[in-house]
Amino acid sequence: MNRKSIGYLVLLVCLCMALIGCSKQPQKKPETPQAPLAQNQAVQQNEPEITVFMHETGEKKTMKMEEYLAGVVAGEMKPEWPVEALAAQAIIARTFTVEAIETKGGVPERGTQASTDIKEFQAYNAKAVNDNVKKAVEMTRGMIITYQGKPIKGWFHASAGGITATAKEGLNYRDAEPAYIQSVQSPDDLAPEDVKNWTVAFSKEDVISAMAKMGKKVNDISSVEIAQKGPSGRATVLMINKAVEVSGPELRVALDSTKLKSMLLDKVMVSEESVTFVGKGYGHGVGMSQWGANRMAKDGKKPEEIVTYYFKGVQVEKRWN
Repeated sequence: MNRKSIGYLVLLVCLCMALIGCSKQPQKKPETPQAPLAQNQAVQQNEPEITVFMHETGEKKTMKMEEYLAGVVAGEMKPEWPVEALAAQAIIARTFTVEAIETKGGVPERGTQASTDIKEFQAYNAKAVNDNVKKAVEMTRGMIITYQGKPIKGWFHASAGGITATAKEGLNYRDAEPAYIQSVQSPDDLAPEDVKNWTVAFSKEDVISAMAKMGKKVNDISSVEIAQKGPSGRATVLMINKAVEVSGPELRVALDSTKLKSMLLDKVMVSEESVTFVGKGYGHGVGMSQWGANRMAKDGKKPEEIVTYYFKGVQVEKRWN
């Protein structure tokens, strides 16, 4: 082969290689950002509007979620408390609302997604909203607590009396115990003295009447004993007259949960006319203790640190901007 032929051959090879390179060029991946993850897509959602049943007037009102939550936080916690404690309450209130809407449509019996009636949904007091509350809601905007991607049950109470309860012992919860609810030590030392330790007496007639509401009939009460306790030490079962078992959490509600403040009982005494309970704490004891959150906030804890202390293995996600 002469030099001229070799030159033509080299030129042909170069042209072929160039053509191959051109044919591959369109196959290169486009230099555009990858699609965001599902969680990030959720963050891009706009703040939802919800319908709220205003039980004071009976009207149905549509409002922005964050506006509604400010009224809830002001109704559920003292507005003058540290903003970090209020912010923890905001995260829980938002979680409670989202979970209720996703699982049962909110308050289906009212045809709305929320209600200002504390017996139906959450407390609400728009008149008590102050700058503290507004800041707490804004700094946690869109944040909810999730476990394995789903909103948790946003349980809370006034004071754990030093230790929180499992759902079954505190609420007589019938479903499987949620993995994120565990009994933890709670710093409730700032609670008022009548919450730290209290004594309340009910007439025997009141106790008999409360038991009747529960379908437990007795004619008299000669003794009341703590038959079973849960992991935190709360009374889960009481034995009446050494024969009739009653649920501790259910009896508390039937008697009046604002008077029988908790089932974290030290003792129960029966006299000729009355039944006296001695205990500590205020509320069912499940989830976040508000007085505990107050102490943690004053100790410099962030809202996310507070809620992840009381709810184990959870994530704090941002659902909207």
